[in-house]
Amino acid sequence: MSAKLTVVGLGSGNPDRLTLGIVNKLRAASKVYVRTKEHPALKALVELGVEFQSFDGLYEAYSSFPEVYEAITVKLIEEARLDDAAAEIVYAVPGHPMVAESAVSKLRLRCADEGIDLTILGGESFLDEAFVRLGFDPIEGFQLLDASGISRSQLRPELHTLIGQVYDTFTASEAKLCLMELYPPEYEVVVGHALGVEGEERIVRAPLYELDRLEGYGNLSLIYIPADRSEDLRNRTFARLHEIVGILRSPEGCPWDREQTHDSLRKNLIEETYEVLETIDEDDPEHMKEELGDLLLQIMLHSQMEEEVGTFNVFDVIEGLNDKLVFRHPHVFGDKDAQDAEAALQNWEGMKAEEKRRKGIKPEADSALSGVPRDLPALMKAYKLQKKASKVGFDWDNIGDVLAKIGEELDELREAIDTGAPSEEQMSELGDLLFAATNAARFIGADPEEALTRTNRKFVERFHYIERRLKDKGIALKDSSLEEMEALWQEAKAEERA
Repeated sequence: MSAKLTVVGLGSGNPDRLTLGIVNKLRAASKVYVRTKEHPALKALVELGVEFQSFDGLYEAYSSFPEVYEAITVKLIEEARLDDAAAEIVYAVPGHPMVAESAVSKLRLRCADEGIDLTILGGESFLDEAFVRLGFDPIEGFQLLDASGISRSQLRPELHTLIGQVYDTFTASEAKLCLMELYPPEYEVVVGHALGVEGEERIVRAPLYELDRLEGYGNLSLIYIPADRSEDLRNRTFARLHEIVGILRSPEGCPWDREQTHDSLRKNLIEETYEVLETIDEDDPEHMKEELGDLLLQIMLHSQMEEEVGTFNVFDVIEGLNDKLVFRHPHVFGDKDAQDAEAALQNWEGMKAEEKRRKGIKPEADSALSGVPRDLPALMKAYKLQKKASKVGFDWDNIGDVLAKIGEELDELREAIDTGAPSEEQMSELGDLLFAATNAARFIGADPEEALTRTNRKFVERFHYIERRLKDKGIALKDSSLEEMEALWQEAKAEERA
């Protein structure tokens, strides 16, 4: 005969809810273990003369709940295998064995391989009491979350939400911080303690921000957030954004949005990207928030167009990005190390090459310059081309050689201008000079695009200074002399240094 192990549920807390079958099973067991003595039903077991051992000591011995549940699982399997085959070990847990009981899930996975006959007998779950005492029907849409592992991505305001395992103020605080990413601080939530237990039940309504200031949290505590289908909350969800874009592109939607194509929106994508960059340069978070939204809309529209013809949707885009991020960061999600940013970049490039190999593309067959987008701004593209060429040894030895090359290109441009060479030739020489200057940026560790952006911004600020000073003097810009403007330009430079 195989060893036997039975798991029973002690119900939500009220001893009167223990079933006769479970009581008989506990009385007949050779050994009874309970996860915790901190449960009202244990008083009934004592009155019935049922002897038991608890695993409460493990909560002190280990630093995390997963370690505790693993230790419980190992102990129960060992006891079941050592016990007489005719006897039976019973493990009693609060509530229902299949609701928020990690050790039971582990036993279900392992007992068969260990030659143990596992039986699970349900008890009344705390969910049963929650549905009754809090007054909602789960068929309207319901989710159960764990306070110790709750995340923003799990929150769905259109569903009735119960958060269990709210053992103490710390877990209540963790739940509060997560909920406040979606719900406003004043949003009313419900805290239930010992639901259905006579003389111990307490139901408290409070604003979300006070959640971790309430008292009385323990093994029988939970948080309830009623379903809310208001637009205010749904507008903070990605699902609502996807829905809105789909409506705009639908036959009943916006005529302008319906007419757009990938080609017609191409310039919008570029413009919105540069508007985001402008907010970064200006260090303007509020404006940045708005412009990032405009950029996200472009991504949503392009994805929606493909969803309409059945090629992919935005969730495929997200899946591909998630897969790529995990794969290209083996030092975070795998077993590789990266002690600094340079090592992390090497891992990224290595995994990027591995991706190509898996797709049947041989990186070694590519040009050393492959991977630079065709339509990058010219200055940025020059910088990236030079970096790629440098990796295979095609580079200047030092900054002095680069500066000499800049001087050489400047002389050639000057000669082309002085000799009246065709404009095409002059433009070619100017391009060579700019390309050489880009090399200098690379050698001093500066991004040429950023360097020129800063100079552009500096020029605008100084020119605005000239305009303001002339206006103060009552002089129109077109009526001022070059000498006067140059003097004001130097004033602006002096103020910058001050």
